[in-house]
Amino acid sequence: MATDWLGSIVSINCGESLGVYQGRVSAVDQVSQTISLTRPFHNGVKCLVPEVTFRAGDITELKILEIPGPGDSRQCGDSQQMETGIPGVGCQVGPSQNGTGKVLKKPMSSSAPQNIPRRTDVKSQDLVVSPQQQCSKSYMDRHMETLSQSKGFRRRHNSWSSSSRHPNQVTPKKSGLKNGQMKSKDDECFGDDIDEIPDTDFDFEGNLALFDKAAVFEEIETYERRSGTRSRGTPNEKPARYRHDENILESEPIVYRRIVVPQNPHKEFCTDSGLVVPSVSYELHKKLLAVAERHGLTLERRLEMTGVCASQMALSLLGGPNRLNPKNVHQRPTVALLCGPHVKGAQGISCGRHLSNHDVHVILFLPNFVKMLESITNELNLFSKTQGQQVSSVKDLPDTPVDLVINCLDCHENAFLRDQPWYKAVVDWANQNRAPVLSIDPPISEMELGIDAKWSLALGLPLPLGERAGRVYLCDIGIPQKVFQEVGINYHSPFGCKFVIPLHST
Repeated sequence: MATDWLGSIVSINCGESLGVYQGRVSAVDQVSQTISLTRPFHNGVKCLVPEVTFRAGDITELKILEIPGPGDSRQCGDSQQMETGIPGVGCQVGPSQNGTGKVLKKPMSSSAPQNIPRRTDVKSQDLVVSPQQQCSKSYMDRHMETLSQSKGFRRRHNSWSSSSRHPNQVTPKKSGLKNGQMKSKDDECFGDDIDEIPDTDFDFEGNLALFDKAAVFEEIETYERRSGTRSRGTPNEKPARYRHDENILESEPIVYRRIVVPQNPHKEFCTDSGLVVPSVSYELHKKLLAVAERHGLTLERRLEMTGVCASQMALSLLGGPNRLNPKNVHQRPTVALLCGPHVKGAQGISCGRHLSNHDVHVILFLPNFVKMLESITNELNLFSKTQGQQVSSVKDLPDTPVDLVINCLDCHENAFLRDQPWYKAVVDWANQNRAPVLSIDPPISEMELGIDAKWSLALGLPLPLGERAGRVYLCDIGIPQKVFQEVGINYHSPFGCKFVIPLHST
């Protein structure tokens, strides 16, 4: 009875772990309870081995897709039972849900299929199906017909032979020929053999060499000249792109040198926008401040503007909003402010007051003198109302590195202060602290600089500072334009929307 099912095309479901196999029955062994499929497909993909063997315990569901041979007169009634020839697998058989075959079911098993030695491939046969099996078309016929309609596959058919046809049998059409043999419907459905895939790689360089780019570009240029498209500028001329802060229509060309000083500048800087900012001598800068004070820009106003601009720059160097926010109170920055007994020191005290108002821990160093300038006294009175700390000895400065050191020790005048012991001690502390240094209005001579700065802040117009001054920034202290003109400087503000801008050496 087992040999009657040889040549049948079946579908074997081995559960979720092993999947579904399809193929033609080549052998049924009743002793070892195994069934073998030749030219198998696993989950719709052709297997690399020619034959696969399953044990009875591996099979969860078995569907008969096609029944072999015109000589088989077996009927397929709903109540009919049949045996597969495998002991322990026999069960009630009935028509499947799609009416194309019979389904054999048994409990799930987790055993894996085993491979057996290769057998010779079974040749394709003309399959004959009885009309009483409710199989007007097999499952594979329907699948092939759907593919042929949707994907345009071509199917070649053989003519029916009236002499070899049984009156109660229908012979399905044969699949296409390959090498003189009939291809199975599985091969026609799922594609060509894996052996037919070429092993050689595609030669990209060789195919690219066949493309003559020079000839193609010459042809395009010839077409553009004849059609006039190049004269209109469509292919080659790219439209100008503007930023959101740029004007599309320009009334006049940009003049980058809008500040002219009466003397030949020793050094020139430029802004991020490309505007040229010349340096001025200390004598011209001192004259400019004196004229501005005569017109109402008093020392107190200038100290306040300098303190505001310097504190804004220091807050940016300390981290800005990333460092100074209510959620970051445990990382309160510390600034050491080194001031001397002069106007430059008063500018530093004003900066320290604004920093302390922005929740920065400020440690102000100012040496003790019997008589202080009035500007320093006024700034110290305001600073004492903040949470800042004032010290007069180097021993009271922190031993650990601080976040920023603001240097206001040096002055353009009073060079004798550099010989004082407190000055040398403070310079040694700053050089050993390893904190970045910001100098406010440093002197011109590099010999007068005891502390190397990373940044320097110039007031109004820059002085010809050297390399030890670090990167130079310029702040606006509120000097009107006509005050510049009175001292012989043709001035147009380079600040734009800012009060502190960086300068670059030209």
